[in-house]
Amino acid sequence: MNTLYIVKLLSTAGFAAIFILAALVFAVGFIIERSVRLYGSLYVKGKPFMAEIQTYILNNDLDGAIRVCNAKQDAALPKVLKAGLMRASRSEEQIQNAIDAASLEVIPQVERNLPFLATIANLSTLFGLLGTILGLIGSFSAIASMVDPAQRQQALSAGISEAMYATAFGLLVAILAMVAHAILSSRASAIVSDIDEYSVKLLDLISARKVQHSSEK
Repeated sequence: MNTLYIVKLLSTAGFAAIFILAALVFAVGFIIERSVRLYGSLYVKGKPFMAEIQTYILNNDLDGAIRVCNAKQDAALPKVLKAGLMRASRSEEQIQNAIDAASLEVIPQVERNLPFLATIANLSTLFGLLGTILGLIGSFSAIASMVDPAQRQQALSAGISEAMYATAFGLLVAILAMVAHAILSSRASAIVSDIDEYSVKLLDLISARKVQHSSEK
């Protein structure tokens, strides 16, 4: 799709193209922001990260485990695990409460702005449909007011062209937003799943450590 085609698409799609273009700008903005966060600062590979944490806990080095979390302090999973590690000496219920509180703070950051992409996909489709209807209304209105067959033919062609280009533009933006929403939602779900899985494993490790220390006394 070259630049000339894009210019033609925008100029031919009519009034609805303004709204579809605005939806495209917002969609691209959300996609870039979420991609940077979900594939960058918020993400850490759960399995190797938890394996490193487990090594420190089994060696009775909670400070080392906390240092590992601090090294990835912007990521979602380390924030939650650190909250549990900071209260490792307290009761199991208090540790769980700390993990839950951290999860409630972190998970909305992971899922932020994703619903807007689904909304943009729906709106883009509707704006495309609106452009189709406006194009057809304009063409039939022009036909009704013209006597010359050549002018009628030209007006009908222009109206149908506007209708089809508006539909195509709206669908293109909707497809982009839907695909991005599916991919980014999948990554967000994976991060949340890691939080759920490894926070439970952390609680088990801390509990096992306490039992071991009690038996050694």
